[in-house]
Amino acid sequence: MSAERVTAPQLAVWGSELSPFTLKLRALLEYAELPYRMLPEQGSRRENLTALLRIGLAKRRRTALRYPALSALDEFPLVPFLLSGRRVYYDSSALARWLDDLHPPAPGPLVPGDPALAFATQLLDEAFDEFGLYLVHHARWVVSATTNDAGARLAREFARVLPPGAGDSFARRFAARQVRRLPYLFSVAPPGRTLNGLPAPLIPPARDGFPPTHRLLAHAWEAYLDGVEDVVRAQPYLLGERFTLADASVYGQLGMNLKDPVAADVMQRRTPATYRWLCAIRDGHHVGSRGALALSTHLRGLFDAIHRTFVPLMVQNDAAYDAACGEGETIFNERAFNRGRALYDATLLGCPVRSVVKTFQVRVWRELRAAWSVLDEPARIALRRVLPPGGPF
Repeated sequence: MSAERVTAPQLAVWGSELSPFTLKLRALLEYAELPYRMLPEQGSRRENLTALLRIGLAKRRRTALRYPALSALDEFPLVPFLLSGRRVYYDSSALARWLDDLHPPAPGPLVPGDPALAFATQLLDEAFDEFGLYLVHHARWVVSATTNDAGARLAREFARVLPPGAGDSFARRFAARQVRRLPYLFSVAPPGRTLNGLPAPLIPPARDGFPPTHRLLAHAWEAYLDGVEDVVRAQPYLLGERFTLADASVYGQLGMNLKDPVAADVMQRRTPATYRWLCAIRDGHHVGSRGALALSTHLRGLFDAIHRTFVPLMVQNDAAYDAACGEGETIFNERAFNRGRALYDATLLGCPVRSVVKTFQVRVWRELRAAWSVLDEPARIALRRVLPPGGPF
């Protein structure tokens, strides 16, 4: 560990600008002022294929590392992965802690040392990573369905991986795949919905037995945007005067929509301070930010949105996991969803919803509960000044 601290490794991020977690990881590395290369966009064909082989082997052998330890509840992502020397890391949140421990940013840690601030960081990070992900994918593939060029952008990034001439078909297949996955990502269209000018593979799908969620997600997206707007109109970053993991997570998710034309236009008109803030982080203005951190009352609206969406969904997913395990279920996540297994019915914002048990969200929720359980009373009192009453914290 000490040797790695003394000499910064050669770093490469395998990912895409389409991924909110890649955007988040890049913002973290830039804040820590660690140079890195983006693969596959900046790699040669040989380098990219070698990296892809390394990642595939690490996933199959379960040697891909989630710092500081792998959990049996984890699921490997498609992207991003961090290649550091001979090691392959995943999980952008865990990599923030890896940076703090091994390559600490000069302005201060990404996860604050103060217990109340650390818990607030963890809650914001996980809420945007887990529930915010649904909102921004919906904003791309539903709100911006007729204008986004995500497939073409991905094909350009992966040009030195794809066979020559395969870019257009790859772009079409990727876009169709992402639209087909929308119900897994909580976005279920009303039956019979159509969008003028869209080919059938790009029309957001309904799913038999699943209540529609488009209105719910639209309402939640606006609530999350409004909550961020309340904070960044009043102060430079979510927890005060400098950048933290909480900012990286919010930037990664909402920043994903900066290149989705309709969604970006909605953000700019509805929440102009948030739009400018996202663009500033995109352009690297968070690097070198310094100053004090504190739990501002301006966070109350954002925590209220999280309290009404992320928290009840995690509670219901956790209970459904225990029930499914008690019935002998062994398949979860997207694999189970595609087979119609490990499904559960829940309620969110007063609306009926149906989802599949996601084991990585079980880990997220149990880690949050464990983090709350070890807080002393002064930290809890500080947090309760900004958290909604009546919740699990």
